[in-house]
Amino acid sequence: MGLAVVHGIVTSHEGAITAASTLGQGTTFAIYLPQIQEATTDITGPEGPIPRGEERVLFVDDEAVLAHMGQELLGHLGYRVVVHTSSLEALEDFRAAPQLFDVVITDQTMPHVTGEALAIELRRIRPDVPIILCTGFSHSMTAERAQELGIAALLMKPLVTRDLALTIRQVLAQGSG
Repeated sequence: MGLAVVHGIVTSHEGAITAASTLGQGTTFAIYLPQIQEATTDITGPEGPIPRGEERVLFVDDEAVLAHMGQELLGHLGYRVVVHTSSLEALEDFRAAPQLFDVVITDQTMPHVTGEALAIELRRIRPDVPIILCTGFSHSMTAERAQELGIAALLMKPLVTRDLALTIRQVLAQGSG
C-alpha cells in the first residue's frame, strides 16, 4: 500500500504516523489512532448519520489490504459485498450473474484490466449497472472521461466513508429514478 494512501487513511481517522530510520538496520513506522471509548452501530458525524444500504456490491481492488478494507467498510454500512483482487476474476464473476450486483466499485489502476476497461466490459454485459471508479492518481481518467464511459461516479483515494456512502446512495438513486 502506498504511503500516501496510508497517510490519508490515518489522518482521516484523526491519527498520526511517525517514522524512525537507522542506516543499515531499517525503518520503523508507528501508527497512532484514537481509542474508541465504546462500540456503536450508528455511524454519525457532524453532518448527521452516514447513509447505509442493503444492496449487493462488487468491489474490485488489486491491493488485498484495500480490498479487505473496502469489504469491511461496506459490510459495516450494511451492504452485501463480493470482493475481488483481480479484475479478470471480477469480470468472470459478473459475467456469470450480472443481475446479482446492484453497484460496482472498482479501482482504476490494476494489472491486466484497468478499472476503465473493466467498466467498459461490465456495461457491455449490463448497460444499466452503476459503476463507481476509484483512483489515487490518473493522467487519463477525469470526471469528464468517466462520464463519457457511462461511469456513474469518480472518487479519489483514499476513500472516505461518508463520501463513499453518499456516492453509493446517489448512483443507486439515479439508476432507479
